[in-house]
Amino acid sequence: MIDTQNPDAPRYPVFARSQDEVPFGVTPSQTVGPYVHIGLFPTWENSGNTVPEDAPGRITVSFTVIDGAGQPIGDAMIETWQADAAGRFDSPTDPRGAAEATPAGFRSLARVFADETGTIVVHTVKPGTLPAEDGAVEAPHINVGLFARGMLERLYTRLYFPEDTDAHASDPVLSAVPEADRPKLIAETTDHGYHLTIHVQNTDGRETPFFAL
Repeated sequence: MIDTQNPDAPRYPVFARSQDEVPFGVTPSQTVGPYVHIGLFPTWENSGNTVPEDAPGRITVSFTVIDGAGQPIGDAMIETWQADAAGRFDSPTDPRGAAEATPAGFRSLARVFADETGTIVVHTVKPGTLPAEDGAVEAPHINVGLFARGMLERLYTRLYFPEDTDAHASDPVLSAVPEADRPKLIAETTDHGYHLTIHVQNTDGRETPFFAL
């Protein structure tokens, strides 16, 4: 149900005529969602800040989401979740047990809506390495969940950091991605921090690798 008191709530045209009289166009299955704009308004306060502004090691990570036509997706939403700077989770589901966050005040989850350029900004800390099965170690990374128009289910991908070349070589998840596609998961360094462009769909080889979870 639309929140009529919220001027930012999306409005969709409603046809009073028979559907046989509605002009041909994009079908509902291609335009479904994103419903998150309804369910998550008003936006989560400070949802893009996982650490206090004065937290040591605070970094800025941004994403730009591009559709199959090469256009920014201005109504996308990204959730990120990650380990803290020590590579730990303040959660009982962490097999090593819950640990106090490093730095203090850190929160694993961020949730941000894109602007008109398809860009999302998250302020966080660089996560530490994570233990994996069979004694392997996962390189520092940020997990990314992408919601956008036309997707009935979110897409999952990862952001890795460009300076961790040695760790990338032994990361079991990144190693499972075809070698030619691995650079698409590695952020570039900018004047503001780190940036990753996510191509949701592309036919010339730029499509971002996504994971089935």
